[in-house]
Amino acid sequence: MPDFNTILNTVFQEVTNQPDTGKVATYIPELACIDIEKFGIHLLDIDKNEYNVGDSQERFSIQSISKVLTLSMAMNLIGEKVWDRLDVEPSGDPFNHLSLLEQENGIPRNPLINAGAIVIADILVSELKNPKREFLEFVRQISGDTSIAYDEHVANSEKATGFKNYAAANLLKSYDNLKNDVLEVLDFYFYQCSLSMSCSQLCDTFYLFINRGKCKRQQDFLTVNQVKRINALMLTCGFYDEAGEFAFRVGLPGKSGVGGGIVALLPKKFCVAVWSPGLNKKGNSTRGMAVLERLTTLSDLSIF
Repeated sequence: MPDFNTILNTVFQEVTNQPDTGKVATYIPELACIDIEKFGIHLLDIDKNEYNVGDSQERFSIQSISKVLTLSMAMNLIGEKVWDRLDVEPSGDPFNHLSLLEQENGIPRNPLINAGAIVIADILVSELKNPKREFLEFVRQISGDTSIAYDEHVANSEKATGFKNYAAANLLKSYDNLKNDVLEVLDFYFYQCSLSMSCSQLCDTFYLFINRGKCKRQQDFLTVNQVKRINALMLTCGFYDEAGEFAFRVGLPGKSGVGGGIVALLPKKFCVAVWSPGLNKKGNSTRGMAVLERLTTLSDLSIF
């Protein structure tokens, strides 16, 4: 393995000195309050060695990174039936765009954009007695960390301002691709996005995607085939309409969130999480994207 400690410190210094830090998301008011200078990196390798720099232990709203986890839970519960209601193609559009949904008769392009994640939320509402509690327990089991929790302030902020999500859910309902009450599904969806985790906790959680579906305690949560499918989706669809750019520059499966977090991984090697709240025009962390490009360049590790 490369000297990750030296590489992370080098990358951290390089990227800290870059003038463009992006802009903090403001359409969710609670996210607008975050200090744009927050910046942390955490890396966990397959042998459970940990490397970190900066604000890697500070918790933040993981937002769309949670979509990988709800998808994992849905696949764990109903397997391939998930794909009866979703496609697996990159959208080529912003994460909250509605035009494709109407053109394609209410079938979202993939589960990592908002419309697709709302369908996954609907599946979990159908399958679980208490979706918010049971999903949180699922994440805690995967990570081995019972302290992970929702941020109520962020959830309420999203409920108050998530007008495009209300529109997407109602559009899905009009095509009969939402089986439960719109408000019930969106209540769960807003809570899943409000999960508060640190870079360290994200690496612990995503360890199963580098370890063939087994968490750090070697407990099975997903099959090898399911992990392969989810990692493929992260590579092709994990960064909204910047997924191709991320694959081109970084070469890893990953998922971003508008809270400024990015998690990326190389199967059987390592998982890395970066947090920097300033976003580029595509809604991805400006510093996070730069960090991961330099990391794979200096370590000479990617899937390519």
